Amino acid sequence: MTDQAGIWKSGRGRGRRTPKGRQLEDRALEEVRTLLGTRPRRRDLLIEFLHLIQDAHGHLSAAHIRALAEEMRISQAEVYEVATFYAHFDVVQEGETPPPALTIRVCDSLTCEMAGSKALRRALEKGLDPSEVRVLRAPCMGRCDSAPTVELGHNHVERATPGKVMAAIEAGEFEPHLPDRQSFLEYQAQGGYRTLRLLRAAGDWEDVQDQIVQAGLRGLGGAGFSAGRKWGFVRSNPGPRFVAVNGDEGEPGTFKDRHHLEREPHMFLEGMLISAWAIEAERCYLYMRDEYPAVREILRQEIAALEAAGLVKKGYIEMRRGAGAYICGEESAMIESIEGKRGIPRHRPPYVAQVGLFGQPTLVNNIETLYWVARIARFGPEVLNGVEHNGRTGLRSYSVSGRVARPGVYLLPAGSNITDIITAAGGMAEGHVFTAFQPGGPSSGILPATLSDVPLDFDTLQEHGTFIGSAAVVVLSDKDSIRDAALNMLRFFEDESCGQCTPCRVGCEKAVKLMQAEKWDRELLEELSEVMVDASICGLGQAAPNPIRLVMKHFPEEV
Repeated sequence: MTDQAGIWKSGRGRGRRTPKGRQLEDRALEEVRTLLGTRPRRRDLLIEFLHLIQDAHGHLSAAHIRALAEEMRISQAEVYEVATFYAHFDVVQEGETPPPALTIRVCDSLTCEMAGSKALRRALEKGLDPSEVRVLRAPCMGRCDSAPTVELGHNHVERATPGKVMAAIEAGEFEPHLPDRQSFLEYQAQGGYRTLRLLRAAGDWEDVQDQIVQAGLRGLGGAGFSAGRKWGFVRSNPGPRFVAVNGDEGEPGTFKDRHHLEREPHMFLEGMLISAWAIEAERCYLYMRDEYPAVREILRQEIAALEAAGLVKKGYIEMRRGAGAYICGEESAMIESIEGKRGIPRHRPPYVAQVGLFGQPTLVNNIETLYWVARIARFGPEVLNGVEHNGRTGLRSYSVSGRVARPGVYLLPAGSNITDIITAAGGMAEGHVFTAFQPGGPSSGILPATLSDVPLDFDTLQEHGTFIGSAAVVVLSDKDSIRDAALNMLRFFEDESCGQCTPCRVGCEKAVKLMQAEKWDRELLEELSEVMVDASICGLGQAAPNPIRLVMKHFPEEV
């Protein structure tokens, strides 16, 4: 039909041989169909399909976007807006040169910057051919305990130097190395999944919920909401219901979830399945950040072991891969991403417990929270409420990095103060004197060493204008510029704002510009901070001013 002259009519009577817009290329369509295989062409799988194309070709060409839109029966605009929202997709227009085959991402988070990532990036840019290797700055990769970190393809080079990176390139080490971890058989031999089986056979979900409440478990992704009470909220709404697990551990300085998953993945998986049993979930969706390729492979293997053992039906646990967007750590933005959309936070109410994934009631928890659900269900609430320190009850996994002798994850009483945490991490690094610390990621700002007696727990830091968040502790010393640390944090928020609301989108940008001045305009920065806190839609914009305000309060001599 399209070979007939004038088949497409314009308003002036002249004909076209093809419809307006980008034409479908047969080769690109065939390549896309081959990559998608027999997978269902569901709209919620769009991001998964974009990953398939990106992994196979190293970029997303205009022809492939056109072909994917055709195959999924959606508009090119939908595909394009999703692809360009996420940092790990490289969209290439007609006539543009695709990126080189190898991409090196150099982490520029606070800890990596303190460890020399800027100089490392400059050295790599100078020593490598840009036509063959692309060097990019990248946000936190969850390896602050081994800073500076470089991602080489999908392989992470820890404590990176130019020499180590060049050696890895020459050796062709572009894939992740899987750490040793507790396997399904090892976990089961130690009593693993016995609790899940007993609960499924004759358990009372309200009894388990009561144990979790007694234990005092709260959401450990940062929000701190009572973990047990969520079950009742979700169950009070008619099904089908879902579990959505937030594994997008993107808060700079945080790596506790990776720590647990690389060592005891089944403790988390059993906690997730107990939660799914409690709310009678139709399916579990596990959202894992793209920066954790080794963890994703571990989970693929261990979920397959669960399926082979008959503990779950094939497909009951569906893993989804993030694409480089910190905002997807916000629960509603994560749900949007699982649905194959841009990670834009939703307006609330309704809350996700009522209207969540695919419009259904959804239980959202992070990795560490579900890890503790399994431990409480198995060993009783005493595993948490039996520990007391400084008037606080429970345990916390602190991600500790910066100027300490032994960075890492430390399981300590929830009442621990910064002195306790530094002591657990081997004290200060040689030649450094403790001056300041970040208590819970950049969202929490920076506190002075004079507050060393304050317990780092829920509800203890609000009077100081901050919060514990994800317990991402970064220790700074007399060798560090506090104002530069705050600027690093605001640059992160500027890059990661989803752009939905003006106070956050424009506010972060303006704050960075104001903070680069030799002397800060404190009155203007405070006015800007107030607007961002009051008018931003989600926690990113509301918390972004914390580094500004706390530096002006505690370190006025620097600004």
